This record gives sequence, structure tokens and C-alpha cells, in this order.
Amino acid sequence: MMPVKKCWGEEAILKPRLVVCTDIAPAHIEPDDMESMIHLLAYADCFEIEALITSVGWNCDPYPAEWHQYLTRAIEAYRKDVKNLRARSGQKEFQSIEIENGKQKMGYWPSADYLTQRAMMGSINGGIRAIGKDNDSPGSEMLIRLADEADSRPIYVAAWGGANTLAQAIWRVKQSRSDEEVRKFINKFRIYTITDQDMDYNHRMNRAYSSHMWLRKEFSNELQFVWDEGTWQEQCELGKRAWLQHKERIQGHGAMGSEYPTYKWGVEGDTPSFLYLIPNGLNDPEDPTQAGWAGYHERGISPDSSTTAWNSWQEPVRSISIAYKQRFYPDELNDLIARIEWAEKREGNINPIVIVNGQTGLKPIYIQAHVNDIIQLNASQSYDPDKENLSFCWWQQPEIGSLQLTIEGPQQPTATVTIPPSANGKVFHIICEVHDDGPYQLVAYRRIIISVAE
Repeated sequence: MMPVKKCWGEEAILKPRLVVCTDIAPAHIEPDDMESMIHLLAYADCFEIEALITSVGWNCDPYPAEWHQYLTRAIEAYRKDVKNLRARSGQKEFQSIEIENGKQKMGYWPSADYLTQRAMMGSINGGIRAIGKDNDSPGSEMLIRLADEADSRPIYVAAWGGANTLAQAIWRVKQSRSDEEVRKFINKFRIYTITDQDMDYNHRMNRAYSSHMWLRKEFSNELQFVWDEGTWQEQCELGKRAWLQHKERIQGHGAMGSEYPTYKWGVEGDTPSFLYLIPNGLNDPEDPTQAGWAGYHERGISPDSSTTAWNSWQEPVRSISIAYKQRFYPDELNDLIARIEWAEKREGNINPIVIVNGQTGLKPIYIQAHVNDIIQLNASQSYDPDKENLSFCWWQQPEIGSLQLTIEGPQQPTATVTIPPSANGKVFHIICEVHDDGPYQLVAYRRIIISVAE
């Protein structure tokens, strides 16, 4: 058996848990959910996809049950391509469904049968008025079961439509559990919403209509809530500008590429919700201030002017987030194209593996320092599984630390940082960004967090 190649170079660790709430629809009505679903399934080795829930959104309130078939079509395309995708990590076969229903490790491609049993309907109707005894669904019941599992990992809910299904699950738990038990339940979840779609499009500016406002008001201290206004629009625009690459290198390539529709309003507007979670070494989703493929977010007043959330809708944060999206987008698109190539041809490029100061993996590297320390950052052990050449770029995320450090050797495998006297008590984030020189020049990252003692 071939040695297993780990996704993004990660050792045998567990995948992040992901639930998607999607208002997936016919392509002539709104194709971007299908685009994002194909994108997501091309990374099924990097996420433990706990549930794929079709539910209400801007396109529909109520959600037509017959639209669920478009989710089924995406999964069936994955069924055809996954044998090729498995070769990317040297995986020869699927585990039993019973094992798949347990905890999945990075690099494992789940079976289409597993995904099919995780695909279900959620809330059909939108808005806070729908929440209550008549709004339970297979999706809300699944969310309760997931949170009650003996698993310490957080559950990330990516709301491509509305998050009404999560709100209903919380409402149901509140009916029978103590306040402490409810807090424990909610603490298992993180949510990333693409705008606020717990409604049809005509209600979109009526923030009080949405159950999202209820979640932010009632559980502001228990629920990490990222409300994306800005990054998803930029995702759409960048995709439109790069549409020729989508058309030539994704559409029609393999079964999944054949299900990838032409855009109508924008391209893959929902994709930032899972790019925020993607385990590529760039950001830790537990800290929204760490810039990544889904931009950059700070906690502050929401667009409803009455609740707080992690967001990037106001300046200067909006421009900062969009600038990161623009910076990372070429690598994001190239990475997807390379995976679609695997789906079609059973061969292709894979990402470099970044090792800094002898530490493998994807989690941030923490360094304790003092002023005047000279810190060496050594990525010379990094390598490419395809034996391609590597290029290095060390850079600092300036939004964290409020002080610019000088990085010596920013284009070398080894860089040096000197801690200045003014850095007392500050924290700095340095990124090691590594590209190979193979097809699409694929990228990998590692974040180094330097804490300076006072």
C-alpha cells in the first residue's frame, strides 16, 4: 500500500467538525451554492462533514423540498470522482459506515454513502417567528445529537442560507434542559453566516425578522458568531474576474466539474464560510483576528446596529479583510483547480509540507521571548512530497501587535526576528508561506505567535 500523504502535511490528527446549512437551488435560480458545494466536496479529506442541511434562504421561504435533489446530485458526482481523489492521499478503500460515523482523521476521504446519510432537510420556513414547537426537522435533531456526542471538538456551522435550523435546535434544548446545560450545549457551536439569509430576499433588511438576531442577543457570550458582510461579496467578484479559469479548468472536468454551474450573480459566494475553517496552517478558526482565506474579522457592532458579532463590515476592517481575500485568492483558486485535476485524472500536484523549528503539523507555533532577543525561524526542513523546489516568504500580520518587526531573510528558508525594547508585553504573528514550483504553484503555511514578556 502506498504511504498516506496527509492533507496540508498534517500528521494523524482529527478533522475539524463542519455542518453546512445551504439553500442550494436550480442553477437558473441561484448557482453559487452548487459551486460552493463542489468546492467543499473537493476538500472532503480536510473536514469531518457532520451534516449537509438544505434549508431556507434568500432564494426561497419556504424552501422547496424538491430542491434537495441538487445536493444529492453533488454527492453523486463526488461518488464518481472520489476513487480518483483517494489516490491523492494513498487511500485504497473506505472504512465501514460505522467507523466513518466516528471521528475521522485528516487525509481520509469519506464514502458517498456516508455523505448521503448526513444529507437532510432543515428548517423550511425562515425568521424568528418560525422558531418553536412546529419547526423541528431532521437537521435540528441532528445538531442536537452532534452536540451531545462525547467529542470535545467544536462544531462549526457554515450558513450558506439561514441558520434557522441551529436556532431551532437551541430553542428545543432550552425547553428541557437547565440554563447551565443549555450554555454547555451552545458552547459546542461556532457559526459563520454569509450575510443574513434567514428570510427571503425581500425581507433582507429587516434584521429583527431573523433568528440570527435572537442568537446574537441571547447568546452573545456563549456563541462565537461571525457575520460576513464584505468577504463573501469579494469572493463573488474575484470569481467573476477569474471566470475563464473556472470555465477552462473546473467546468466539465470529472463528474464534479460537470456539475459546476456557470455563475449568475457571483461565483461561490458561500465559500468563505468553510475557507475560514480550512486547515492549511494559516489561521486558527478559534481566533477570528487571525487573517486567512476567509479574510479578517474583529468583534464589534453588527450591521443591525444593536448586537455584537465578529464581522468586517465597517472601515477600516472591511478594507483589511478584502485586501487579504485579494491576496490569498489566486492560491485558493489554484488549489481547487489542482484538486479537480486529481478528481478527473487520478494524479496531480499536492501541497508542500511546512516544518518550522523542527515542528511539524498545522497548529500555530508559540514562542516566549524577551526584549532584545534574536529569534531564528528555521523552515529549511520543509519539503515537497513531489520533490519540487520551494520558495519562502516570511511576513507579519500587522493587525496583531501594533508594532512592525523587522524580518531578516524574508525570502529565505531561515529568517531572523529581533525583538525591540518597545515590544514589552506585546504579541506578534509571523507567517511562513511556502510555494512549490509545480503545476499551479501550490501553497502551505505556518503561523508563529511570539509573546514578549513584560
